[in-house]
Amino acid sequence: MSDEKLPSRSENYSEWYNQAILRAEMADYAPVRGCMVVRPYGWALWENIQQGLDRRFKATGHVNAAFPLFIPMSFMEKEKEHVEGFSPELAVVTIGGGEVLEEPLVVRPTSETIIGHMYSKWIKSYRDLPILINQWGNVVRWELRTRLFLRTLEFYWQEGHTAHATEEEAEAETLRMLNVYTRFAIEDAAVPVVPGRKSEKEKFAGASKSYTIEAMMGDTRALQSGTSHNLGQNFARAFDIRYLDQQNELQYCWTTSWGFSTRFVGAIIMTHGDDQGLVLPPKLAPIQVVIVPIYRSDADKSRVMPVVEQIRNELDPFRVKVDDRTEVTPGFKFNDWELRGVPLRIEIGPRDVEQGTVAISRRDIPGKAGRTFVPQTQLAGQVAEMLSEIQSSLYDRAKKFRDDHTFDPKDYEELKEAVQKGWAFSWWCGSSECEAKNKDDTKATTRCIPLDQPGGSGQCIYCGARATEKVIFGRAY
Repeated sequence: MSDEKLPSRSENYSEWYNQAILRAEMADYAPVRGCMVVRPYGWALWENIQQGLDRRFKATGHVNAAFPLFIPMSFMEKEKEHVEGFSPELAVVTIGGGEVLEEPLVVRPTSETIIGHMYSKWIKSYRDLPILINQWGNVVRWELRTRLFLRTLEFYWQEGHTAHATEEEAEAETLRMLNVYTRFAIEDAAVPVVPGRKSEKEKFAGASKSYTIEAMMGDTRALQSGTSHNLGQNFARAFDIRYLDQQNELQYCWTTSWGFSTRFVGAIIMTHGDDQGLVLPPKLAPIQVVIVPIYRSDADKSRVMPVVEQIRNELDPFRVKVDDRTEVTPGFKFNDWELRGVPLRIEIGPRDVEQGTVAISRRDIPGKAGRTFVPQTQLAGQVAEMLSEIQSSLYDRAKKFRDDHTFDPKDYEELKEAVQKGWAFSWWCGSSECEAKNKDDTKATTRCIPLDQPGGSGQCIYCGARATEKVIFGRAY
């Protein structure tokens, strides 16, 4: 880790983000342009995200499977909207084993096509439905502008794919999984998100309806943090996914897909981070508590380390790291763990041993204000309480920031100002023409049509026509 300070977020937010990731050893640039290497600390955070989501998926009846990385090009061409939406981003293999392939293979950008093909083989009767399958894996999309975690050529994610007998069941599934994402983001990541519907222009290529959770980052830009799609019968018709109903008649299935990726690591960093580096929510932090022993002599060490080990054992229910490095100073260690966003730091020196106390510093409250001395007895209970307080504090702080930077402009001129400093929550008539002109004028897109609507009606912020829904306009990553 470099001793050099990070750029401040107010001076250069983009460089702060990149440097925070590199110096905290979350990820590094790969030798292939636009790709990243996720380092162990970053992967540990992703593993905790995986576990939190996977537990929820299984609780709702979903099972995991694995599908191929390579997809025949002809599969991609079966669903017109899908191929048009993804064609600029496809990586295609034309040579294998030194031979030109009879049919080019697409490196998986998403799996609706290959899974649709398999579902057409597996589903024969209404008794086979619903199918509720998820897979964890990697995908490739040939992006032009990339940024660590937020947008890379290859990234890691989960993608759920389900098939149902009715439109109503498919819509219920789409919304159920959106709710799973919403609850995970709020409860585990302390990221306040707005669940909503995408506009026709912004929806997933090939979907009937797309839903999203949108989060506001620390620079007020929006980040699409997870999506859930009702695919209608589009892929069922393209891949002939049909079943015999109870009247012995052939019907097309209704399918869904939903995904959540390593981009959310970026969401956590940008939602909670500060000028000292990362601030990680305790429920997901790879290390929840770091213990820093402090001593100057061998005599001090012989008194301090047994207490450190005792406390380490007492805190076994938590993810704990003892920083016993001897080649760096305690001050360096403090800065290092602040940069990495560890929620709690415990310092134990000779005086603490004498007094039967430890010094605990909260990462979410910088400086002396976040440092307290507590007795060594019943420390596990105090640590649990502090971690819970940090989790709640991070959510409350992020929600207040979002609310303080969400505006309700009176007219279009005010909207232009609002999206330069946050989000605009405005009436919109639903016209794609108004949507496109607004994007051209302001570089802000319709992030989502929130599920929670005020009711009633108003005038479209752009054209003045009657509108029955309010949308979030914002600049986005």
